[in-house]
Amino acid sequence: MPTALIADDEPHLASYLRDALARAWPELQVGHVAKNGVEAAEQIAALRPDFAFLDIKMPGLTGLEVAQGIEGATRVVFVTAYDEFAVAAFEQQAIDYVLKPVKGERLAATVERLKKHAAGDEGGLAAVLARLLATSGAAAPSRLRFVRASQGDLVHQIDVGDILFFHADDKYTCVRTATGEHLIRTPITELSSQLEPERFAQIHRSTIVNLDHLAGTRRDELSRLFVRLRGHAAELPVSRAYVHLFKAM
Repeated sequence: MPTALIADDEPHLASYLRDALARAWPELQVGHVAKNGVEAAEQIAALRPDFAFLDIKMPGLTGLEVAQGIEGATRVVFVTAYDEFAVAAFEQQAIDYVLKPVKGERLAATVERLKKHAAGDEGGLAAVLARLLATSGAAAPSRLRFVRASQGDLVHQIDVGDILFFHADDKYTCVRTATGEHLIRTPITELSSQLEPERFAQIHRSTIVNLDHLAGTRRDELSRLFVRLRGHAAELPVSRAYVHLFKAM
């Protein structure tokens, strides 16, 4: 029987979705309801459900960050009150994107899409994304040239070319250069959309590296991949979800 996980920091909305899914798809077994993004990531890794219904704005980790870190076969449906994340959601290979308040007929359409996916028919996802991109009318995003980081009364303006990597740490994002580090409040998911994709690569749900400073890669005895950056002594682990980026290296 298909299995699922629900993640939402509003308990009454999570309960409503669970009941609605039970009516729309009685065979679906909801194995866990997570109260935040960190719990969702942990339980997805432990339970490996077929599907995860994720809110986007959650404490700890956003739904997008949880989706980025999924290393198994779990597929994602985003259930959120915010429509501005739609393109980013489909870039994370989401099966569907459902706006709150969730309506019965909309959830029924989602269930049909999930059933088609379970049966091996995934043709609808590419078409949905193509239509979304074609009708979004969004201009190409402006790329980040500088990062501003406050330190006491000083504001440091850091050229992105000098940045070795970004690393999310609790409420802050660490900006690491060859000469030091700074803390900013911009989340990793927001930075990812502003950086040049040819120069910056996400290697973990919490880490983005500057490929201009890449010195090499290494695999350990367990076949885990690590990258080395010029100007930084420690190696950085690469999540299995991003190993394919370095196959040609």
